[in-house]
Amino acid sequence: MDEATLIEKLLKIEALFSGAATEGERASADLARQRILRRLAELIPEDPPVEYKFTFRGMWSHKVFVTLLRRYGLKPYRYHAQRYTTVMVQVPKQFVDETLWPEFQKINSELNTYLHEVTDRVVKQVLHEDSSDAVVVDRPLEIDMPPDQRSNSGKPKTSKDGQSETANHLATPKKNKKTKKRKKKKKRRR
Repeated sequence: MDEATLIEKLLKIEALFSGAATEGERASADLARQRILRRLAELIPEDPPVEYKFTFRGMWSHKVFVTLLRRYGLKPYRYHAQRYTTVMVQVPKQFVDETLWPEFQKINSELNTYLHEVTDRVVKQVLHEDSSDAVVVDRPLEIDMPPDQRSNSGKPKTSKDGQSETANHLATPKKNKKTKKRKKKKKRRR
């Protein structure tokens, strides 16, 4: 899928949620947006806005949702201690259920599909043709070492301090109690 196809799909999604009746209306994103804005204005007197909290896993979903809210004249915000991916908004429940959330889900799904395709293509071209996920195993795999790095017993060579030369960089340093306390204090401050 190319960028033009993606944009066309997103415009069709918006037209679908605006309740467009004719093909001409579906082609016009501005008419669709105006129709949704009118519907929102009609809902407010009978269904007063309530505060919603939306939390997203990724920055792209967050960005799409915030932009969609602004497109419909809604004001996204978050409170002081909330994470960046949390979005608060005051909006009628019926609008969220019938228009905002379903439209977001479809747009987000299309964008995620597009971003995955682009990422896979770029990673395969630039880094390596095998971009598949890591293998799930029950126990650690054996380290496959070249013969010149093995001792006679087939075990890895060891350095002067008795640690394996190849696995030395994988060892994680032991944390002392002071380091743990500092990390806990930092978490509390956030």
